[in-house]
Amino acid sequence: MRAVILAAGYDPRLRPHSDRTPKALIAVGGIPILRRAMTALVRSGVEQFVIVVGYLQQQIRTAVAGWFPGLDVTFIVNPAYASTGTATSLALARPFVAGDAFVVVDGDVVFHPDVVTRLFERGLDAVAVRSVGALGGEEVKVAADAGDRVRAIGKDVPVRGAMGESIGVQSFTAATGRRLFAALDDGASTDRYYEDAMQRLVDDGAALSAVDIGSLYAIEIDTVDDLRAAEGLTTAAPAFDARVGLRLAV
Repeated sequence: MRAVILAAGYDPRLRPHSDRTPKALIAVGGIPILRRAMTALVRSGVEQFVIVVGYLQQQIRTAVAGWFPGLDVTFIVNPAYASTGTATSLALARPFVAGDAFVVVDGDVVFHPDVVTRLFERGLDAVAVRSVGALGGEEVKVAADAGDRVRAIGKDVPVRGAMGESIGVQSFTAATGRRLFAALDDGASTDRYYEDAMQRLVDDGAALSAVDIGSLYAIEIDTVDDLRAAEGLTTAAPAFDARVGLRLAV
């Protein structure tokens, strides 16, 4: 299994934290966001990583090399990270994952390690959804049918009738992945978010499962308030996770 992590962007709403540190390296509970995500993915069997970088990219390269020496990691640069969104970053990963199953993870999401396990247990072609907690206009929302098949995904999905928030963790089979990249190509000039391409997949008949993560925490870090909330959601991480054999302390 491969993972694509989108960690290219800069967010001024996180200043001063983001002035000298890429968002993915901001620590929550003493552990950088990216390290938390990668540890959860490794624990769930992911062996190859593609990380899309941009803002202060060398910091991310250096950090990952120090955390996970020997891990198969490919870095891709989105040189237009300041003017493009996740659709462009994900499209850049196509040569490295096309033809294989893969999971896509937003690099600014703090989530419980068991989220990945729950997603994989459902099978691929699945979207992790947080159904517990507040839901507003800014969140990427998911509407699903009675069988938990995704009908709509995006910020413009009405809050009323939405199953919950897409947390930015989703998996694809090789076949659906090819369709996703084709949809990204079709909308490359107009899309900012990869969820726009996912909506075209759904409209074209693709079957994506909405996987409710229940009470497991997941929060996108866009603002200082989000950072404070994430600190409250996470407990102190252990210094060593024996199941993975990776040191988690900064």
